[in-house]
Amino acid sequence: MKGVIVAAGYGSRFLPVTRVVPKELLPIVDRPAIDWVVEEFQQAGIDEVLVITSRRKRSIEDWFDRDPELEQLYPPERLARPSVKATFVRQAEMKGTGHALLLAKSFVGDDPFVVAFPDDLFAPAERNCSQILVDLYERTGCSVLAAGDLGRDADVSRYGVLDLHEREGVKRVRGIVEKPSPGTEPSKVVSWGRYLYTPELFRELEDGVDRPRTGEYYATEAIQALCDRDRVVAATIPQARWDTGERLGYLQTVIRVALDHPTLGEPLRAWLDEELRGGR
Repeated sequence: MKGVIVAAGYGSRFLPVTRVVPKELLPIVDRPAIDWVVEEFQQAGIDEVLVITSRRKRSIEDWFDRDPELEQLYPPERLARPSVKATFVRQAEMKGTGHALLLAKSFVGDDPFVVAFPDDLFAPAERNCSQILVDLYERTGCSVLAAGDLGRDADVSRYGVLDLHEREGVKRVRGIVEKPSPGTEPSKVVSWGRYLYTPELFRELEDGVDRPRTGEYYATEAIQALCDRDRVVAATIPQARWDTGERLGYLQTVIRVALDHPTLGEPLRAWLDEELRGGR
């Protein structure tokens, strides 16, 4: 099992800081967002990772590299350099996630692989999101989508919503409906930013990459082709999902993590209580 991290986007919601700092390196207290994904991968037994980057994102490669000067000054636990075997490839043009995933073909070979977007994070758990996907793949041999059930009354119109049917205790995916109008959605189960794909995805991506289109090439067409062959299942993720891809969600995530921090949590909670009592 291998891991692929898609980190090629502009991070436009966080401009101007993302003009020089990749959004994948924005800190969640004292660790960059991408490090949470790497830790999740490692806990799921994934130790070979491809990171798909782009121009202005060389500092992501630096995060995985050694720093001999700092190593002389601080113990290893302070530096926390990822121990995975990391490979990097650049997406030279922003042609969409379908195009980006094709860059992973030679790295993946004949192996299944988990794809993560670093602005979709999940609360830590003994059996984390990637492990849940791996377990269901081993049971079914199919590509697996991470999913969240938002509940009967939820507005799912800004999500990719899964069209599901259950067979032998497994949620089979018939398709994904992108941003359906309220009342037209096939379910209240939405797709999250984790995917486990079998290598057969690449054949579908290659079949569609040269078709005429007006915008970027996304993986949705290829996923639908796999769904049509009953080769996609869904795993409902019980952990809380943290959306760090927009500013409010990012700030909420930082506060959540800081409140659980062994040394920062108590003083931060006291400060927040004082601020709220003051009406700010």
